[in-house]
Amino acid sequence: MVKLNKIYTRTGDEGTTGLVDGSRTAKHSPRIAAIGKVDAANSALGLAAVSLAGGEHAEAMHRIQNDLFDLGADLATPGEDFTPSEMTLRIVASQVDWLETEIDRLNEALAPLTSFVLPGGTEAAARVHVARAAAREAERAMTELAEAEPVNPAALAYANRLSDHLFVLARVLNDNGAGDVKWVPGANRT
Repeated sequence: MVKLNKIYTRTGDEGTTGLVDGSRTAKHSPRIAAIGKVDAANSALGLAAVSLAGGEHAEAMHRIQNDLFDLGADLATPGEDFTPSEMTLRIVASQVDWLETEIDRLNEALAPLTSFVLPGGTEAAARVHVARAAAREAERAMTELAEAEPVNPAALAYANRLSDHLFVLARVLNDNGAGDVKWVPGANRT
């Protein structure tokens, strides 16, 4: 259980922050940058969820937001042992599987794409597209971190599936794709 009595601690005043294992790292390190991008994606998801006004899609967004806190905790735990434990929170395959199942379920009602889709359509879909772009940024930051330090493969898979899920959800929110804004290559050339 997390208990926060005091919001500021002053321990980061010199530009470092604490990790789960007790070590400290620079606030601009690739690990903290990845955690920050996950937080930004989570915030974008929160804004998108507000526009859904309840229902199954809002519930799914809240589930994903919770998973993104798990993902942040996973990234805040350096090391090569990706086995979850009572003291170590890790993204696990079942979280990735849930996203894949949701992608497949949502995609069933959609016609195949015949063009790339511009971010837009309904307000809810546009907000989900913003969250999708933020999720891709988080994934890129995580893969950059993975070049330098070990990162849980399930966490990387989760980040990859998340943006796919959000893309499909945006299409669903655009009247099952009927309201998608299609890209017209070269439409504005003179």
